[in-house]
Amino acid sequence: MALVVQKYGGTSVGTVERIQAVAQRVKRTVDAGNSVVVVVSAMGKTTDGLVKLANEISTNPSRREMDMLLSTGEQVSIALLSMALQQLEQPAISLTGAQVGIVTEAEHSRARILRIETDRLKRHLQEGKVVVVAGFQGISSTNDLEITTLGRGGSDTSAVALAAALQADYCEIYTDVPGILTTDPRIVPDARLMAEITSDEMLELASLGAKVLHPRAVEIARNFGVPLVVRSSWSDEPGTWVMSAAPKPRSLEGLELSRAVDAVEFDTDQAKVSLLRVPDQPGVAARLFGEIASQKLNVDLIIQSIHEGNTNDIAFTVVKDSLKQAEAVASAIIPALCGGVPTSDAEVMVEQKIAKVSISGAGMIGRPGVAAQMFSTLAAAGINIQMISTSEVKVSCVVDAADCDRAIAALCAAFELTSSPLSQVAGVRSQEPGEIDQGIGDRGSGVESLRPPSPIPYPRSPISNHSLPPVRGVALDLKQARLAIRHIPDKPGMAAKVFQLLASQNISVDMIIQSQRCRVVNSVTTRDIAFTVAQMDAEAARQALQQAAPELGWGEVVVDPAIAKVSIVGAGMVNQPGVAARMFLALAQERINIQMIATSEIKVSCVVAEADGARALQTIHAAFELSGSEKIQVPA
Repeated sequence: MALVVQKYGGTSVGTVERIQAVAQRVKRTVDAGNSVVVVVSAMGKTTDGLVKLANEISTNPSRREMDMLLSTGEQVSIALLSMALQQLEQPAISLTGAQVGIVTEAEHSRARILRIETDRLKRHLQEGKVVVVAGFQGISSTNDLEITTLGRGGSDTSAVALAAALQADYCEIYTDVPGILTTDPRIVPDARLMAEITSDEMLELASLGAKVLHPRAVEIARNFGVPLVVRSSWSDEPGTWVMSAAPKPRSLEGLELSRAVDAVEFDTDQAKVSLLRVPDQPGVAARLFGEIASQKLNVDLIIQSIHEGNTNDIAFTVVKDSLKQAEAVASAIIPALCGGVPTSDAEVMVEQKIAKVSISGAGMIGRPGVAAQMFSTLAAAGINIQMISTSEVKVSCVVDAADCDRAIAALCAAFELTSSPLSQVAGVRSQEPGEIDQGIGDRGSGVESLRPPSPIPYPRSPISNHSLPPVRGVALDLKQARLAIRHIPDKPGMAAKVFQLLASQNISVDMIIQSQRCRVVNSVTTRDIAFTVAQMDAEAARQALQQAAPELGWGEVVVDPAIAKVSIVGAGMVNQPGVAARMFLALAQERINIQMIATSEIKVSCVVAEADGARALQTIHAAFELSGSEKIQVPA
């Protein structure tokens, strides 16, 4: 007999008829010999209606009273579902988050789960009852026993946390679509259903706006090895499995307060190629990386920042053995990129003595200060950052090779990670057995990571990167704005000051790009930094940064809210040349100009004009042949 946790969203329990259908499904699961815990959201648009009522009463309702109000929505649905199960002669009991023992931080509207006291749950399950739990809510650990809510994705988070605490056999997330799709079916109706996806890929897609699963839920599943499947509420299709590697044993105390960073990674086999002052027009990145791919050269980091005027800079890294060939390709293509006319402005620069250092961890999602802490740590060690590239679960910096060991030691200390000695002996880094694993998650040779070896993922048949298609999904985010800070002094600590300032305002940053072009302003060497934030945070970020400009010495802060970020994600793109080039070519053929580029090992993101966003998604999806044979219908 299996223990199963099932979660049903608001649409799935939006009417009496749908609640009865859910009860039938739960009853079938029990009749198959399983014990079942059900987590449900508020019915339909109930939460929206409660928010509207609050705003009619108060222009600025307190977060505590909002939690008290919004928590009532789930109480309606759990009681009705329990009644529906009892009507089917299935014993059931409904429990609020407090009654079930979901203990959280005393942080209204965005609490994280500290622990789940499972004694009552287990007692009811042993009595043969289905336990119907209110998602999205808990109770504080303080003596006041405050009702708290978990914020966005709270019901997903509740369900996976319960599955982890109960050591359930698996957790089913029931939703409007038949599983996890290659993209948003409202924009691309022939998006294809995936049978399985890795938790790392799902984290990237979830963080990019794929609304099927919230990143917090995926993070818990990954941390505790919870087998997770996403299925349709309207059919018996098998859905999509989200597979996580079996994790190291960890305490359930502080369940959702996992480390923001769980690994420091580094790669000393990197060299950098920069193309400065190339035309800022569609097709430039496609031609450059198409030629790079034709030479079978594997590229790791790619960044493209923004500049005044009609030129731009593109920088990328390759393994050192490929540097001469990459430099030759870049130099040869400059005249073509500049319209066949040689120019004294465009140039190619190379740098051999570099290293890439990275922090990674699912816990950094939605935590504004993590990147700032990395930059501050490097600044305190006197280490200047040459390149920055980010994803939802990783921040990478290129530094001088001579600074690599100090950077690793400082980052491990800052994020409280255990590292082995990193003394250099005859070109080989010494290590203690089991502490440094070669090549996990990074491209190329010479990559090391302070992370345990990956065991076999769930289900039983393991997936290797070599068996995966290069791209699993394409995501579009239309809710970001771009900020650019001009003329930041090029010295250690400046990036830290920028992002500490934003973190102090509780503003999360997504893409971060540091330009390769230096300018001298008032005898000071400067660079630009561009980054994206949520549109609702853009003006607050601009004001904070502009206010600090006179003291910290940077120039104008420019905001562009009319952008879209389109991204490809796939563990199979590791060590496969040409994936980024294929994306850039698809955009170039549609005459869509790329404004920014950032990459990680399993993701490539481009910022384009907001008006081009949906078309960019559609053309990239088609370019990677991700379409299925059936059109996916999303219920209203």
